[in-house]
Amino acid sequence: MNFIDTHTHLDGEEFDADRNLVIERAQEAGVSKVFVPAIDMKSVKTVLDTCQRYPGYAYPMIGLHPEEVRADWSSVLDEMHQMLKPGHPFIAIGEVGLDYYWSREFEHEQLQAFERQVEWSIETRLPLMIHCRKGQNEMVKLLNQYRDQLPGGVFHCFTGNEKEAEELLQFNNFVLGIGGVLTFKKSHLPEVLPAVVPLDRIVIETDSPYMAPVPMRGKRNESAYVKYVLERLALAYGVDDSEVAEATNANAERIFPLAFK
Repeated sequence: MNFIDTHTHLDGEEFDADRNLVIERAQEAGVSKVFVPAIDMKSVKTVLDTCQRYPGYAYPMIGLHPEEVRADWSSVLDEMHQMLKPGHPFIAIGEVGLDYYWSREFEHEQLQAFERQVEWSIETRLPLMIHCRKGQNEMVKLLNQYRDQLPGGVFHCFTGNEKEAEELLQFNNFVLGIGGVLTFKKSHLPEVLPAVVPLDRIVIETDSPYMAPVPMRGKRNESAYVKYVLERLALAYGVDDSEVAEATNANAERIFPLAFK
């Protein structure tokens, strides 16, 4: 049984000491591919370097994470956009979005940066890997302006309620990225997801090295642990693990076709 980790920061320094072993453990666990988002200009380079080390296994994205948006956001995006020329290696625009959890200091800049990257997605037909925390209303309002043009993507690290899930699923060819939070003792996702989200609208992810699932909570997360997310999803939906693997793999292939060529 194989499955895909659609969101891992494998390029992070947290993996510098044992990246090859992390990949080996992921492969042994059944992870057939990993998708690696960028968060800023520096990480675009580390993401590319990492994915080049594991061709046919690790696939890069390009984007400016909302928490990395500063006063120089426009020039950073100009530099990134230069890398989206024909023949580029990227499978998605990400990790992009809105994050007002800690601060709204760059609220307007975050919106502008997100909108420009949404426009890249439309221009290139690359899917979006969207990070949104404490900003769903603003995000939905912005995306609605482009609803009929969007190629699709992932609402990464979904942790919301039934109403929020239904609102996001109104965007065609978008899926919810489900990670370690699903396994947490106080999580309401095991009830929310089966109630309103069909399996053909879910992909699985780790967001490693962050958000390790139970029973690895508190440790450095890594792609091998995505199997715990898959197992908890199967339990929540009352189906075999293989059915979740098959469905989420098909969803990943539909959203990220360039990773399957």
